[in-house]
Amino acid sequence: MSSLASAFVTREALAGRNGRDGIDALAALVERAREGEGRAFDRLMLETQERVVGLAWRLLGSREDARDAAQEVYLRVFRHLGRFRAGEDFRGWLYRITINVCRDAARRRRRAPVTDAAPPDPGQPAEAEEALLGAERWERLLEALAALPAKERTALVLRDLEGLTSEQVARVLGSRPATVRGQIASARMRIRRFCVDLAIAATKEKA
Repeated sequence: MSSLASAFVTREALAGRNGRDGIDALAALVERAREGEGRAFDRLMLETQERVVGLAWRLLGSREDARDAAQEVYLRVFRHLGRFRAGEDFRGWLYRITINVCRDAARRRRRAPVTDAAPPDPGQPAEAEEALLGAERWERLLEALAALPAKERTALVLRDLEGLTSEQVARVLGSRPATVRGQIASARMRIRRFCVDLAIAATKEKA
């Protein structure tokens, strides 16, 4: 993982990466939900909602908007789960639905994404300074992410935050791996430039 990617990865994103057993268990839940088992669908939501909300938050820049988007995502999943083919990549399918919902939401509000990064509440006074620095750093990264063109932001989020390969991102987006790699490289360069500009501006303010 690149240094840029590691800077973006959150504890929640790392916790959501399951191995083969997790994938098989998810597939079993999907099949039971497709057969109309309500409890299985509820469990499917619980198993995937953190990832859906996280992806929507990074695409829309607002946790409130992300929660609203997640509700629409699961409405669409419920309506169209019967169309999902056994053996298909459910996470990829869920990503595509989430991305489409976020695109619709962005078009409706017709404005650039806002950054919503409330600083964490430190448990002990000794941790306050470290927590504040972490919150400021994360807020800057969110600002950089929000400044990206939509296609580059989506590709970078899927690649560096969700941990998909370039080939998997291409399948989710219906694009070519070479195109996705170009978008990711451009996005990383823009973010580095954004962070450098912020650092320069901060230095000038202190001078």
